[in-house]
Amino acid sequence: MGKPLNVGIVGCGTISRQYLTTFAKLPTVDVVAAADLERSRAEAVANATPGVRALGVAELMADRTIDLVVNLTVPAAHADVALQAIAAGKDVYNEKPLAATTVDARQILESASNAGVRVGCAPDTVLGTGIQTARRAIDDGRIGSPIAATASFSTAGHERWHPNPDFYYAPGGGPLFDMGPYYITALITILGPVASVIGAASRSRATRTIGSGPRQGETIPVAIDTHVTGVLVHQSGVLSTLYMSFDSLASHAPPIEVHGETGSLLVPDPNTFDGQPMLKTLDRHEWEAMPTSAGYVGAARGFGIHDMTLSSHPRAGGELAFHVLDVMESLLRSAHQGTAIPVRGTCKRPAPVPLASP
Repeated sequence: MGKPLNVGIVGCGTISRQYLTTFAKLPTVDVVAAADLERSRAEAVANATPGVRALGVAELMADRTIDLVVNLTVPAAHADVALQAIAAGKDVYNEKPLAATTVDARQILESASNAGVRVGCAPDTVLGTGIQTARRAIDDGRIGSPIAATASFSTAGHERWHPNPDFYYAPGGGPLFDMGPYYITALITILGPVASVIGAASRSRATRTIGSGPRQGETIPVAIDTHVTGVLVHQSGVLSTLYMSFDSLASHAPPIEVHGETGSLLVPDPNTFDGQPMLKTLDRHEWEAMPTSAGYVGAARGFGIHDMTLSSHPRAGGELAFHVLDVMESLLRSAHQGTAIPVRGTCKRPAPVPLASP
């Protein structure tokens, strides 16, 4: 593998802690710098992480020792920071979504292609043993030809626990753009790209009230749809029903189910890396736990960067992330227009991950 990638992190908020914990365990990644618009956040990361320097964003981009920028900023800033990294000749790995719009995302991919650098993007949860074992079961024909799937996420809203939840209710946020990438990326990984969608959406109220932290009790505006549902028509003909809500408290529905001609599969939570798929077939009366058979063992947030170091075609890559974003935009467009919408682009189904440890 050669020497590890020198990584600089831009955006030192809550999610950065999970990435830093993962990077400390990976031989392929060496975090050398951190930057944030609030300098104190970058300094806190540097003070807690040996070998990491606190820099300004411009300083980090200009540092020629940095190979890859991990972009953990809010969705509205994803494109700007990614384009700065690309202009500096660096690979970039964005938190999800790839950008707030497909227009911005296309610019990222085109600029990266022209510059000869690579683009990766979360979610990388699909690289773990849970989703990959489920994929292998389907690829091995354990449920016969897939026919349909369901994907469901419910919560009363992130403002109940997040101290600064504003971006969840701004363009690029909401249940679809925040949680949808986990579910849609998993569905595409398991069942292939999407050809068209039909959707419906609603917004239960115009404001939300922050429930914790120093801003507790403050009211923030809601500028996005907070309940989105619809059907994804995969190129294979499989129909996936999607339910993403910041308006419903909870659900007993499994995160993802896939139904085929001869069986059904319960897929683990796509917001996690592990979990055990459950299989039921025509010749079995009980659900059967599937033994782990594929995926990165012990994976955690940031493993997509580890995968980038091992392959010229990263599985958590820009092309897949663009298709996921295109599906989400198309779903909202369908909801507002009241008609089915073709998804303009496509992607290759990512290669499976054999059972492996870092």
